[in-house]
Amino acid sequence: MTSAAAPPAVVGVVGGGRMGSGIAQSFAAAGSRVVVVERDGATAAAAMERVAKGLRQAAEQGTLAGLPDLTVPDLVTVVSSVAELPHDTDLVVEAVFEDAPLKGELLAAAEDAVHDGCVLASNTSALSVTELAAGLRIPGRFLGMHFFNPVPVSALVELVLTPDTAAPTLASAVRWTHALGKQDVVVKDSPGFASSRLGLALGLEAIRMVEEGVADPEAIDTAMRLGYRHPMGPLRLTDVVGLDVRLAIAEHLHATLGERFAPPRLLREKVARGELGRKSGQGFYRWQ
Repeated sequence: MTSAAAPPAVVGVVGGGRMGSGIAQSFAAAGSRVVVVERDGATAAAAMERVAKGLRQAAEQGTLAGLPDLTVPDLVTVVSSVAELPHDTDLVVEAVFEDAPLKGELLAAAEDAVHDGCVLASNTSALSVTELAAGLRIPGRFLGMHFFNPVPVSALVELVLTPDTAAPTLASAVRWTHALGKQDVVVKDSPGFASSRLGLALGLEAIRMVEEGVADPEAIDTAMRLGYRHPMGPLRLTDVVGLDVRLAIAEHLHATLGERFAPPRLLREKVARGELGRKSGQGFYRWQ
C-alpha cells in the first residue's frame, strides 16, 4: 500500500538475525536511522552484510527514501548492548529467538535506555505479549509487531494488543507500518495470534501427511499453490521460517491450546538432525 505516513526518526532493533536485519533494512529504506543491537560479532557482521545488500538493491530500484549519497553506516549502525540504544529512539523492536525470559529481559533493558515516550514492540510470532508487558514499567507503550519473512518484501505486519496497550501506542504502530508500505492487521493477544495459529495448523498437518506417506513435499505444496492460490506451499514456507522456529511455536501452542498442535515426530527428528530449512541448507527441500 502507498502512504504519506512518516517512519520513526530513530529505530532500535534488538537482534541481528535474519528477521532483525530484515526489520532494520525496511525501516532504513523508509528513511529511519536504525541502531541494531547484536552482541555476537559474526551475527552482527552478517546482519550488516544483508542490510547493505538489501539497501543497495532498494537504491537501484529507486525505492530508498534516503538521499542517494547516503551510505549504509549513515542509515544503520550496530551496537553490542541494549544500554547503547540512543535515548531519543522512537521505536524499539525486539527480534531475538522465541525465549520469553530473554525477550522480557531485553525489553526491560530497552525501557531503561530510551525515553518514556518510546514505543516498545516484540516481533514474537506466538509468545504472550501480555506476559512480556508485565515486566515493563509502562506496559501501555508496548505491543506485538509481528513481521513476516522475508521482511523487506512481505506486505503484512500483525499488531498484537495487550489489555494495557494504549491507543496512542497502537496509532503510532499503525502509522509506522503504513510508512513501510505494509498493511496492518490488529488482533488481541491470544496463543499464536491469528497468523501463526492458522499457518502452523496447516504446516503441521502437511508434515503429518509427509510422515504418513500421503504425498511428497513438492506435491503437497503444489496442491496448495495451484488449488488454493497460496503463494508458497506450507512445507516450503516451513523451510523459510525455520523448522526449529516452527517446532518452538508448536510446543508453545501444544502447551496452551492442546493436542491439535502436538509437534509431529518427523518435525522433531529433522530438528534433532540439524535440518532446519533454508538457513541450514536442508529441510523438506535442499537449499543452495
